[in-house]
Amino acid sequence: MVKIYHENDADLSLLDGKTIAIIGYGLQGSAQAMCMKDTGVNVIIGARPNGPSWNKAREYGFEVYEIPEASKRAEIIYLLVPDEHHEKVYKEQIEPYMEKCEVFCVSHAFSIVFGQVVPPDNVDIIMVAPKAPGKIERRLYCEGFGAPALIAVEQDVSRKAKDIALAMCKANGFTRAGVIETKFYDEVTSDLFGEQAVLCGGLHELIKTGFDLLVENGYDPVLAYFECLNECKLIMDLIYEGGIEGMWNNVSNTAEYGGRTRGESVINKAAMEKILKDVQSGKFAQEWISEYKANAPSLKVQRITGAKENIEEVGKEVRKLFEKK
Repeated sequence: MVKIYHENDADLSLLDGKTIAIIGYGLQGSAQAMCMKDTGVNVIIGARPNGPSWNKAREYGFEVYEIPEASKRAEIIYLLVPDEHHEKVYKEQIEPYMEKCEVFCVSHAFSIVFGQVVPPDNVDIIMVAPKAPGKIERRLYCEGFGAPALIAVEQDVSRKAKDIALAMCKANGFTRAGVIETKFYDEVTSDLFGEQAVLCGGLHELIKTGFDLLVENGYDPVLAYFECLNECKLIMDLIYEGGIEGMWNNVSNTAEYGGRTRGESVINKAAMEKILKDVQSGKFAQEWISEYKANAPSLKVQRITGAKENIEEVGKEVRKLFEKK
């Protein structure tokens, strides 16, 4: 079993006298910035001047600077803009202004592992990766708890990189829940695979294909929506609370037998393995980088066609049934 780090394993005093510049004040950046500020850490924000994020950060009481200036002022630079913006933001607005930087931190290893960002060899490179969306992180912190998180060290110049990562986790409330140490490569490849094969890609296609198949065979679309999409949340809640066997213990014997004997037949393990290999080799990363740099033409088409799918039209009507009157 891996070691899980908690409150007593982290020393907040390691952040005393340090300025953390959070670059990007979006969902993740704002959540972590507010949590660390409320813990008493000196946090400043780097953002585009006079944009929505700039104004929101100032409203919360942060000192807000343009990204180069924020980078100049910080011992710890924490890059929290979306993955696809890392390379441009780093090369143009951070890299030339790192005179004080001792630690470079990210929350996802994509840009480091796939060479989009290459910090100098005289700084620590760490990752603090909360396993929850920013909104939930912030809510849990305010409730006196926290989200679980991962940490990793890619470059340990100071020999204190792991301790700094744990201190930042404590400042965010993550050590209240538990923090696990991993490696940069393992985090990004497992994360991309999980998103593509299971959580976003696989689940999305499973739901949509099941819905379409029922409708094509004459079933009412609303019935198909309930059976193939709406009940996913109920099943996932059971799995989240008690694991897969806990879920089996809370559905009918008929559902259990049918699921255990038929579920495997809809899974193509060879196709999933290919997805994993493409992630591990960097093939997917290069594909996504090329797609983004070309202004994401394929993604834009898929967004348009996806929004027109029958399951989306039916879903709009079904969700109205649950609106509070």
